[in-house]
Amino acid sequence: MDKKWWHKSTVYQIYPRSFCDSNGDGIGDLKGIISKLDYIKKLGVDIIWLSPVYKSPNADNGYDISDYYDIMDEFGTMEDMDCLIAEAKQRGIGVMMDLVVNHTSDEHTWFIEARKSKDNPYRDYYIWSDPVDGHEPNGLKSIFGGSAWEFDKDSGQYYLHFFADKQPDLNWENADMRQKIYDMMNFWIDKGIAGFRMDVIEKIGKEPFKMIEDNGPMLHTYLREMNENTFGKRDLITVGECWAADTEIAKLYSNPARQELSMAFQFEHICLKGDKWYPKPYDLQDLKKVMSKWQNELYNCGWNTLFWCNHDLPRVVSAFGDDGKYRVESAKMLATLLHCMQGTPYIYQGEEIGMTNVKFPSIDDYDDIETLNMYKERIATGEEENVIMQSIYASGRDNARTPMQWDDSENAGFTAGIPWLRVNDNYTYINAKSCQNDNNSIFWHYKKLIDFRKNNDVIVYGNYSLIEEDNDKVFAYERSHDDTKVVVVCNFTSDNAAFGYKGDCSVMMMCLSNYSDSPDLSESMTLRPYEAVVYKNN
Repeated sequence: MDKKWWHKSTVYQIYPRSFCDSNGDGIGDLKGIISKLDYIKKLGVDIIWLSPVYKSPNADNGYDISDYYDIMDEFGTMEDMDCLIAEAKQRGIGVMMDLVVNHTSDEHTWFIEARKSKDNPYRDYYIWSDPVDGHEPNGLKSIFGGSAWEFDKDSGQYYLHFFADKQPDLNWENADMRQKIYDMMNFWIDKGIAGFRMDVIEKIGKEPFKMIEDNGPMLHTYLREMNENTFGKRDLITVGECWAADTEIAKLYSNPARQELSMAFQFEHICLKGDKWYPKPYDLQDLKKVMSKWQNELYNCGWNTLFWCNHDLPRVVSAFGDDGKYRVESAKMLATLLHCMQGTPYIYQGEEIGMTNVKFPSIDDYDDIETLNMYKERIATGEEENVIMQSIYASGRDNARTPMQWDDSENAGFTAGIPWLRVNDNYTYINAKSCQNDNNSIFWHYKKLIDFRKNNDVIVYGNYSLIEEDNDKVFAYERSHDDTKVVVVCNFTSDNAAFGYKGDCSVMMMCLSNYSDSPDLSESMTLRPYEAVVYKNN
């Protein structure tokens, strides 16, 4: 595989609304991000991925775009955006934009025009259908609840929306629409961005009248066309969000010979927790199988993304670790396991300081449209409120969207005003300032892992081998490249755990650990709760 600059890079995702507010209106903004670039530089990341900052009425917090060529008023101006790109570049940091092209806002000019008449030139930019027996054309469901079809009274037709009814789906079969998307992408590329994260990109090949939502037959044709007309001419990073991808599909996206994307976000490890709103405890053996499968099957024929959480998922230390007694240890352990694998790691804002899920007392404290819709639907069926709230505490998207915890001052230093979403009460002791002042903090452990990747080709290009597959407490694996070998050993429990390495222990030296006095690698060793150790040969 040809070496690419983003193979050694680490990406830091910023959810702008919740990152840093520069003007006291309670909403994070671009100037706030600029003010924290030195913090991001200190962490050692090379790329920041911005969740959408385009003009939007905010039916879905920016994922409903009304103008791809303008900036949301709450976030600032295009001049601020240009400044962010330039200031980040001065620090050796690229800016990756969130590309939302499966759908637009219903307030986008295209849809406003499309609604005017059935023969409007923009009508075919979206997907319409006559009623069938006086009802929706079929049983497709919106991810946010209810039907995926919304009736338009003026024209007497339904339009498709796989998300909110204010997010009509684009019709990618329309070549004129596709060209306008490519023109827009080139506009941002010419501004100097580092690449794109592509929201629900697997849906652009949908065939709704055949009940095909994801991975439609034209999907990869569209992606190759996109590549040819936009980023394929530049050395950019591109990643597609692909909830339905398996390893074979991921190879289609990320095999360099196919000229589609750099990599794909897949969620098989996240889906081990079962139904989103009725999650179950994950099984470590299943996690090992899934993570190992992706490491082995994409080796030398594709590229992995490495992530635990993002703006749509609960906080990693709450979902996969222990956000109580062993919060620091388990957060470091989870980071160690992931960052020593092959692929490009993604850190979601606050992950590097161990931010946790939140338990707001009332549904009125929540903002997320998906959460609110789910609550209404389940209340309507007579389900007890406390049961529904437990689902929200475990899985709601606002877990990841509470304001970034910068320090222990009022509102965690996020804003001088009233924050758009409540701050997690634990900000007084979980915050970036205290982490930076503590040499043994989660922040500095992430910094060490990022540096370790940059300085060791074995982590970037080495092969992968699972160790002690049947151990029900320890996830351990080996990476090898040329004459270099790395062994990663992680205890996934709050108990002591036994582990034994069958290779030559005498040449393996401890180089990273989440405890100050971790044991040497041996045939018989005991790991403390959530202990993680990385060994490398001389």
